[in-house]
Amino acid sequence: MTPVPNDRQAAEERAQALRAEISHHDYLYYALDSPEISDATYDALVRELRDIEEAYPELITPDSPTQRVGVAPSALFEPVTHSQRMYSIDNAMDLAELDEWLARMRDAVGNRECAYVCELKIDGTSIALTFEGGLLAMAATRGDGRVGENVTANVRTIRDVPLRLRDEARPAPREGTLFAASDEAGDWPRIEVRGEVYMPKTSFERLNEEQEEAGQPTFANPRNAAAGSLRQKDPKVTALRDLATFAYQLVDPRALGFSRQSEVLDWLRRAGFRVNPDVEVCDDEEAVHAYCEEALGKRDDLPYEIDGVVVKVDEFAVQEELGYTSKAPRWAIAYKFPPEEKTSVLREIRIRVGRTGALTPTAEFDPVTVAGSTIARATLHNFDEIERKGLLIGDTIVVRKAGDVIPEVVGSVERLRDGSETPWEPPVSCPSCGGPVTRLEGEAVTRCTNAKCPAQRHERLLHWAGRGSMDIDGLGEEIMTRLEGTGLVRDIADLYSLSTEQLASLDMGRVKQDGTPVVLGETVARKLAASIEASKSRSLARVLFGLGIRHVGGTVAQALADAFGSMDALVEAAAREPVDGQDPIAEIEGVGPTIAGSVRAFFGNPENLELVDRLRERGVSMAEERREAERPRTLAGLTFVLTGTLSKWTRDEASAALKGLGAKVTSSVSKKTSYVVAGEDAGSKFDKAVQLGVPILTEGDLERILETGELVAGSSGDAS
Repeated sequence: MTPVPNDRQAAEERAQALRAEISHHDYLYYALDSPEISDATYDALVRELRDIEEAYPELITPDSPTQRVGVAPSALFEPVTHSQRMYSIDNAMDLAELDEWLARMRDAVGNRECAYVCELKIDGTSIALTFEGGLLAMAATRGDGRVGENVTANVRTIRDVPLRLRDEARPAPREGTLFAASDEAGDWPRIEVRGEVYMPKTSFERLNEEQEEAGQPTFANPRNAAAGSLRQKDPKVTALRDLATFAYQLVDPRALGFSRQSEVLDWLRRAGFRVNPDVEVCDDEEAVHAYCEEALGKRDDLPYEIDGVVVKVDEFAVQEELGYTSKAPRWAIAYKFPPEEKTSVLREIRIRVGRTGALTPTAEFDPVTVAGSTIARATLHNFDEIERKGLLIGDTIVVRKAGDVIPEVVGSVERLRDGSETPWEPPVSCPSCGGPVTRLEGEAVTRCTNAKCPAQRHERLLHWAGRGSMDIDGLGEEIMTRLEGTGLVRDIADLYSLSTEQLASLDMGRVKQDGTPVVLGETVARKLAASIEASKSRSLARVLFGLGIRHVGGTVAQALADAFGSMDALVEAAAREPVDGQDPIAEIEGVGPTIAGSVRAFFGNPENLELVDRLRERGVSMAEERREAERPRTLAGLTFVLTGTLSKWTRDEASAALKGLGAKVTSSVSKKTSYVVAGEDAGSKFDKAVQLGVPILTEGDLERILETGELVAGSSGDAS
């Protein structure tokens, strides 16, 4: 152990030397993947610097390697308005669409040469890094593209993010740029770098193993794990998640004296950033094709997940000529790889009984890693799907993730059959209760007809407690199963008779090492009891959705709540037969005769009416809150469509807020649509709005509308 110098000046000089040496080795290790010293030697340098800074706290600097971890947790993430919008990139879903984009670029540049920079599309989460005077001053998430979140403390824990730009990367003074000759020697202008935060495959696997051991939910894929880790309240948690970055962009590179994207990538490396080593400048379309094919071929061998290739026009002057649509730059395209497919062996087809009695077959197969996560089951939707795909138990099957998210079985590989495979026989009775099953004419789903089926009851309970319904935090599968098993809960009304004492002593079906049973415990019980109590005041729309009425989703439930205002009024309407073909329920927009019939059938059942009465007796709200002074209906007569992911609201919440101002919210875009609100990763609805010339609003625009009740000027939707 190296002793701390007794002399302050000597300590300061040694600390400066250590910071420079550690920064140098960070650069070699993280940016160049070429370490010169062992981990033990590196750790000794960091320990020596930490000892000096503990002895002389005044010597600690913001860019010291010791300051990466240990910042106090933030109470919340502050909003950060981006200096320039962080655009998404349009997708080419196959090589034909990529060729169409390349042809557009060729037409736009005419006879001039046009080179392209090809970069692997890292499956992570975007980040913006701002440097002031050469020091990392701010790190922000993408958010809605205009406003992100301040995650500086967390990003400082990512070891390959430089806390200080390397001085040797400072360009020579040049008139007309931010590195002008008039600058004082050594000064850095304000610089913003953008890149991708990701989690390596091995780190993702290790994190999910740790989550499972701790009884915590696992992450679906490395992208979700990276995003969740970046948004931890405590930076120390982020530091343990083994995140990494690739830098790929400078904001306003022309002002810094660069003329090409390839120059920027070279500079980012010199400045201390980690840049993907597989970047390539392609002089023609044939080279772009070759790069894409090579990237797809080595996808599985990379230590991180990629889902495509980003192709950019190299020259910034041409980029400026091409400009942007309201959504994305015209000078870049993301060629998306086809869904990754793997083979496995189908071991079993099991039946899940849903809350409405629907029997849903699920394929269970040998675990296989697809698109960054391990899957071992996938829904087969209905019995017809099994027959259509010709699946046999024991088949070698092809599995993939639809949209790289939802597991699905593509089909079987018939040529690999050896005769040991056996047909699957659909059940003739409910696998849960043994009751009869039926399939109505015109429907694809087979259902259990026993309303008292335990599986249906269990699913109805979980549905009631779910986030879209009554949002009873902490009431998940395990606790609900134990509540049913002990007889404390038979239906949703019983939840509101539970005492804290009953919950605290709930037997969890496990024993401790000393043989005593594991119980839920006082702390968890108090929180759960409070959450159950809070759910009593949920909106009427949530109650209607939570009841599990067939065909009544969140949007229809809100429409019914808006139209009738109370459970009593809806029950009364359901009890009245339509007069002269006029049905007050079916006439509600978005309802119609099928849903109206389902609502009438539900409230025509005496057992359901009794359940509603018991919920009312236990204090569950059965009417919409009527405010004395409602907001002016300033959006009356306007129709909105929501598309993409919103960061501050769910779609149901945003829809409800717009409706509160008098607007109509629909699910499809037409010429009659007044505005389309486009969140992150907006899809075909955005494209149709552009095609039809429907004005497009950002999430920031929506926020201002909901705050002020007034319209803002949106994009014309013109992508030309």
